Amino acid sequence: MGKDLKLATFGGGCFWCTEAVFQKVKGVEKVISGYSGGNVPGKPTYREISSGLTGHAEVIQITFDANTISYEDILIIFMTTHDPTTLNRQGADKGTHYRSVIFYHDENQKNISYEVLKQLQSYFDNKIVTEISALDIFYEAEKEHQDFYKNNPRYGYCSYVIEPKLSKLRKLHSDKLK
Repeated sequence: MGKDLKLATFGGGCFWCTEAVFQKVKGVEKVISGYSGGNVPGKPTYREISSGLTGHAEVIQITFDANTISYEDILIIFMTTHDPTTLNRQGADKGTHYRSVIFYHDENQKNISYEVLKQLQSYFDNKIVTEISALDIFYEAEKEHQDFYKNNPRYGYCSYVIEPKLSKLRKLHSDKLK
């Protein structure tokens, strides 16, 4: 049976973190850091995004093989490796560009997204505030933001912020890892 490649686009705080998580998941073919959900024309830059004025979120776009991992499983991994209950914040990272967001690619993904969030709500003490929106445009981030954790494992942010997320991934989803 051949591959059935699909796309998923999520934002869960800094894209360096979510990229590092999904690069370890079985069935994930590619992860690209980028921006989506903004309200200004043209391709934004990291500096513009960081200002919080463009409305974009830091996101990742995942290419996955649906014959190996389902969209639902990818969503569950996403929702359990960041805090979907904090509005416009992940840890010390604050601003709308760090919001928890699912950008769906079709009606099926939209329906699955709402269902998964409903199912997971009971596992969280606070209300899930993850935005669910149709994907409009995905902009690939600058080269230095791609494969950030792989290229900079000793960078302080990677040690203090990304490593705990990877530890949580290994603990909760070891059966889904490469």
